[in-house]
Amino acid sequence: MGKSERITENIVREMFRKNGYYEHDNNITIEEQKSEIVKVKNILSKASKNQKGNAGYPEFIVSNKKDHKFLIVFECKPDVRKHQSENLDKPVEYAVDGVMHYATHLSKYYNIVAVAVSGVTESSLRVSNYVYASGSQQARVLTNESGLPISQILPYDDYYRLAAYDPEISQRRQSDLLAFSRELHELIWTKAKISEEEKPLLVSGTLIALMNTSFLRTFSTLDSEDIQEAWLGAIKKELDKADIPQGKKDTMLQPYTTIAVHPNLGKPDSKTAKEYPDGVFKEIITRISDNVWPYISVYHDFDVVGQFYGEFLKYTAGDKKALGIVLTPRHVAEIFALIANVNPKSKVLDICAGTGGFLISAMQLMLKKAKTEAERTDIKRNRLIGIENSPKMFALAASNMILRGDGKANLHQASCFDEAVIKSVRSMKPNVGMLNPPYSQSKGDAELHELYFVKQMLDCLTVGSIGIAIVPISCAIAPHPIKAEMMKYHTLDAVMSMPQELFYPVGVVTCIMVWIAGIPHSESNKKTWFGYWRDDGFVKTKHRGRIDLNDKWASIRDRWVENYRNREVHPGESALSEVDWKDEWTAEAYIDTDYDKITKDDFETEIKKYLLFKLMLEIKGGSEDEGELDETE
Repeated sequence: MGKSERITENIVREMFRKNGYYEHDNNITIEEQKSEIVKVKNILSKASKNQKGNAGYPEFIVSNKKDHKFLIVFECKPDVRKHQSENLDKPVEYAVDGVMHYATHLSKYYNIVAVAVSGVTESSLRVSNYVYASGSQQARVLTNESGLPISQILPYDDYYRLAAYDPEISQRRQSDLLAFSRELHELIWTKAKISEEEKPLLVSGTLIALMNTSFLRTFSTLDSEDIQEAWLGAIKKELDKADIPQGKKDTMLQPYTTIAVHPNLGKPDSKTAKEYPDGVFKEIITRISDNVWPYISVYHDFDVVGQFYGEFLKYTAGDKKALGIVLTPRHVAEIFALIANVNPKSKVLDICAGTGGFLISAMQLMLKKAKTEAERTDIKRNRLIGIENSPKMFALAASNMILRGDGKANLHQASCFDEAVIKSVRSMKPNVGMLNPPYSQSKGDAELHELYFVKQMLDCLTVGSIGIAIVPISCAIAPHPIKAEMMKYHTLDAVMSMPQELFYPVGVVTCIMVWIAGIPHSESNKKTWFGYWRDDGFVKTKHRGRIDLNDKWASIRDRWVENYRNREVHPGESALSEVDWKDEWTAEAYIDTDYDKITKDDFETEIKKYLLFKLMLEIKGGSEDEGELDETE
């Protein structure tokens, strides 16, 4: 190494100092031309730039304990003329070529920001920044929020934030999370042997416990017989900090106490100790800390608990209906918020809140539209209202909110038909309702009909408010007295038929109903808008479930919302029609078929699907519309 190259390195070190890299207790580690990270050492053991199979290291490797899968690497050259070669194929001589060489190796496992620096004075310094997604060898120029390339050395947190929202890294991040969720489910199922209901509590409780700085720093040093007590104590301390009435704190803490005394999570028996000497609970906490905690601490809008909850249920052994839950895809929660057109003045109610997915989706859009910190605070404290009957689901909902530092005080653990709670909710004057009602398990149990829950929600809203619910398609087709009761007091504004495999792998077919509260349908003098929203662009995949593989959702979503808001009518897509309670409330009954788009294959496919559907109903001796809708994935 020449003397002038050391000058460049010293300039980089000075930039590190100015940008806080060397500050005490910031969890940042800077390694120079070496690494003590085992995986990095293994990857770079044959990564010399001369390609002779020897070890090779960049000038600087920057890591942080808060995310073990993210690195920043720096390569320095003194001569700005040696910044970048024309074909990027001279890693020994050029800064960009060299840093890309190392980043290509490291990105097999890590998300990488690669920084090339050339020059021997700050005024002449040339800096190029690139980002690599884990599993990809393709470099992308690192840009700011406006899409402009970054041409300087940034503070660590800025690098981390900008890399985190790179589209490819974001997609990879979600894919990694789902893969880890399967891995964690397998560990909990085979080693911890706790119940299906307790799995999401274990995950959410651990994430809350990790919010406690003391627990985060010390859990790895605790003995296996002490870690459960410390875990529960950390949760209690974090609940005590939260803006929640004491009674709700006690209610919320109770479900976690079962985890804290579970025998399989304490001191390991001799067989378990061979594989996990410190016990399986510490292993679970360690893996969540390494793989999930970064998503909570950095990506505050990432619904980790809901995502994990969904993944656990997808891999549940046994009868999923016994769990009583079918998860609503997150993009449906997103479109609810857009249909309602929520804003900082909205006050959103979910009377069957589950783990809080609808409230969180609404909150995210409201916060995005907020212009002042006062508005943001008001949204979190006063404009999200939830009711959840299940203590365990309530704990998950409150946990989900706590992890975001938001809206806990207005969650109620009670029946949505509890008169005292409903009186309290009405006094808050909610003007937007969102709902996934429980699905009635028995056709003879009239009081549990899904539309009774929808009516209860609408009855809580102020006059003229919008109420949205996703319900079985049978609610829109089959005659029922509750339909007349609802139209007596409320207006059916719109009904959208949703994709038949929306809840894959569970075979429930649904529609979205949009109501205007407090205005009788007969007095509204308006037709109902019907949308045929059967194709959301999502496709089924082997390991990731039903996903937006081809990036179609955004354009489909925007078209759907625009058509609804403007009440547009398009053949084969939407219709306007006057209806009463005796009529069928589905788009299929009213839209005009666009015969130009129908092929012989389309016709035959639909006939086959219908015949198969009828056959399955006969085999099952009932309806597909069983189970329970509860929460956002």
